[in-house]
Amino acid sequence: MFDIVHRGAILPNPDTKKEGKEMEDTTAAKMVAAYIKIRAAIRVKEDDIKALKEEQSLVTDRMLELCAQEDIDSIRTPFGTVSRRVYSAYWTSDWEQMYKFISDNDAYHLLEKRIHTANMREFLEENPNELPIGLQSDRKYIVSVRKPTNK
Repeated sequence: MFDIVHRGAILPNPDTKKEGKEMEDTTAAKMVAAYIKIRAAIRVKEDDIKALKEEQSLVTDRMLELCAQEDIDSIRTPFGTVSRRVYSAYWTSDWEQMYKFISDNDAYHLLEKRIHTANMREFLEENPNELPIGLQSDRKYIVSVRKPTNK
């Protein structure tokens, strides 16, 4: 029944749960405790990664300054080569005008191909008989775990 071991926490095998049968409190408690412990460890790692990325950003800024000062686009070192290039990003402050521009110029290739999940869900709830051809979806159960609150 206890197949999953993660850093000393023994977790029950979810496959052994019978349909409709509630888990024992101790089993659920062990899983919740392990989940919260893992989540806390992830947060610590994320904080470490954030600090490293901030430090990396400072080094990046300094390398860009060096390239600008020397008026060069690449620097070869024994540790690797720095390449400076221009990155461009585009956005609009007026979507109605952008949609009109795209339609008027038959420039639909300017948009990225993805569907806004929340808006599509709302549309389908309001229009259950209107399904676009080729629409794919993925639905699955997920869990969220909260720490107990002091009352």
